Amino acid sequence: MSLTAFLAQNAEKVENVKYVASERFKDANGNPVPWEIRCISSEEDEKLRRKCVQHIQVPGKKNQYTSETDYSLYLGKLGAACTVYPNLDNEELQDSYGAMGAESLLKKMLTPGEYADYLNKVQEVCGFEYGTNEEKNEAKN
Repeated sequence: MSLTAFLAQNAEKVENVKYVASERFKDANGNPVPWEIRCISSEEDEKLRRKCVQHIQVPGKKNQYTSETDYSLYLGKLGAACTVYPNLDNEELQDSYGAMGAESLLKKMLTPGEYADYLNKVQEVCGFEYGTNEEKNEAKN
């Protein structure tokens, strides 16, 4: 069997996705401006997850700790890392919202519902799909 299908140059690239994160951001013609989301690599994802791990002391056990991932922090970092457009690292954009950093800016730009929807879309672009479409539709109803 040949392994050529697995060579990097033969693998299909994950295309960036355009997504309207909010109807509140409009162009000169009054149309909603789509955001651009990219898929990060598993290596980048692992680095993000490591930044979100907290070591918590086990109650009643001296010098014993357990690790927990702060998933809210992780999803915020994932959302910021996957956002191509708008450039969340843009100083002028951050200043206009009084934000320090891409994650903070993302939270300030979007309403809580928009933010949750955006993070769901980011996870989908990165290949994190939970359940089938039927299960998703049932959950909505």
